[in-house]
Amino acid sequence: MPAKGKKKGRGKSRGKKQKKPEVDILSPAAMLNLYYIAHNVADCLQLRGFRWPGAAKTKKGKGKR
Repeated sequence: MPAKGKKKGRGKSRGKKQKKPEVDILSPAAMLNLYYIAHNVADCLQLRGFRWPGAAKTKKGKGKR
């Protein structure tokens, strides 16, 4: 008879990390997305991960309204 309360189950293995697929940031789909979210060249580069020293840090997600 199993003990009450605690149940053993299989969880996700913590040792393995899935490799992220290589993404082409210059693909037509990515460029269309960038067209809608970036307002200028500096904004475009910052959104793609090319930040410069002294740039203001951006918050992810929607802010409170």
